[in-house]
Amino acid sequence: MINKAGLLLLIFLILANSSFSQRSDNNPPEATVAEAKLSFKDIPYLKKAFITTIPTHRKDGIPVGKLGVNGGNKEVILKLAQEIADNKYGNFDSFLIAHKKKLIFESYYLRGRINLPHPQASATKTYTSLALGRAIQLGYLTMADLDKPLISFLKDLDSSKFVKGVEKITLHQALTMRSGIDISKDKRKELEENSDLIKGQKHVQVFLEHTAPITSDSQIFKYKDDPRLVMQVIDAVVPGSAKDFIKNELLNKMNITNYHWLTDVSGLPRSGSGSSMTSREMVKWGILTANKGKWHGEQLIPEAFIARSTSKIVDQSEEYDDIPSGVSGTAYGYFWWQADMLIGNKNYLSKAARGGSGQTIIVIDELDLVVVTTTHRNVDDPVSVTATRVLPAFIK
Repeated sequence: MINKAGLLLLIFLILANSSFSQRSDNNPPEATVAEAKLSFKDIPYLKKAFITTIPTHRKDGIPVGKLGVNGGNKEVILKLAQEIADNKYGNFDSFLIAHKKKLIFESYYLRGRINLPHPQASATKTYTSLALGRAIQLGYLTMADLDKPLISFLKDLDSSKFVKGVEKITLHQALTMRSGIDISKDKRKELEENSDLIKGQKHVQVFLEHTAPITSDSQIFKYKDDPRLVMQVIDAVVPGSAKDFIKNELLNKMNITNYHWLTDVSGLPRSGSGSSMTSREMVKWGILTANKGKWHGEQLIPEAFIARSTSKIVDQSEEYDDIPSGVSGTAYGYFWWQADMLIGNKNYLSKAARGGSGQTIIVIDELDLVVVTTTHRNVDDPVSVTATRVLPAFIK
């Protein structure tokens, strides 16, 4: 005999299977050759969401497992997946979970495709931070260099034209969005119309010549040009170009080959936005970070750099906390966000790459958990969704 609770669960699973696929032998949706040539906003919506609790091993370097068997409450996550498929949280394109370094849940909706790189927006900043960490691992920089003036690494600059105070901007300040550099809109427009003037380190030269004076009052958190400064340092200290360095020493090491990374007006890789990654490749970045900078046994990023870059350095709680969703203590590190997620009477520290409107890689070390989302506007905050709906499924 089936009791009432069992009957309700059976009905739920039947209804769930009618609207999405969770069978492991169904192939995840792939972009066609024609779709892959479209701009992201023109990708047609999937007719049916794809959801599996048994991700396929694709020989891409990601170990796989089974939701419920290798951790997590299967029913809780499937219920959330159905709600996402029903657009309860807005326009999700993908939602993936890795637990104990294994991918155990994978789903795609709307414009999500397993083989289609998804625009990352400001999550690109996090990849830029990790690229700098790779340069430290290989000895082109040191941890001590993070507290040195940024201009000490850029040898092609003319310091006689600098605005007062720019010589004090450290790499640490640029990594935490606190350089203080502020260029007027008119000056930006003028520079964009004369792009030859801002190739290479000339781009930094223009910033340091035309910014408002740098003072302790001006060096507050602002989402502006600081990632460009960091990319310039990477380009200056590594052999060859920053583009080749990132490809050869980081992306190739992690078998990330299906991606796009746009070029900035300076000729360097874009650093504040402009990259596109598949959802599975986002999972790799999360696992790398959860594993303290190691990928398949090789230390790609120094453990000390991972610890510092994902730590709370700049308090952003007043602006970004979401107390009703249990998200508090929001802060910023080296192009990484942090927040405490309250479940019951206990807080769990999350570390996240965040890109508007909801490109996220959320790492919760205490639960050995990585949550990846891709979205397009409009969408509810995936951080709050993770706090309220995902974490409870992994807490015993």
